[in-house]
Amino acid sequence: MKHQIIESFHVIGISRLTTNVNGQSAKDIEALWVKFWTEKIQDQIPNQMSADFYAVYTDYESDYTVYYTTIIGSAVAHLDEIPEGFVGVTIPRTTYKKIISKGKMPEAIGKTWMEIWQDTTIKRTYKADFTVHGEKYFHGEEAEVETFLSVEE
Repeated sequence: MKHQIIESFHVIGISRLTTNVNGQSAKDIEALWVKFWTEKIQDQIPNQMSADFYAVYTDYESDYTVYYTTIIGSAVAHLDEIPEGFVGVTIPRTTYKKIISKGKMPEAIGKTWMEIWQDTTIKRTYKADFTVHGEKYFHGEEAEVETFLSVEE
């Protein structure tokens, strides 16, 4: 896929520090998704820009092999109203590589991340990566999620 520049935007959501060591991120991120759905987190986020929800991967210690923060939430107009227990983050304007996961979720997105971690040709910058879960996320076996990786220009 071609690279594209995406302007900065804000996300409010719930977060967890995790690592991919010993499969810890799979457990941590699954628990975060369970909380997102069971506590109806999206309904608690003010000033949303759309019905899409995001998973943001940021604050990497260096790369995907060490600690980073995962945030699940919504894109918002500003960070002036962050509910208690939530976090706000600004995704920087930078160059991104877009990858589309297709198929049953969350398996398809998990497969995409495994491929990303094994692909040494992607020159990632680890500023912030994110997935966009729009209307097509709910299409069962035909679901789609867009992944954006911060990369060198």
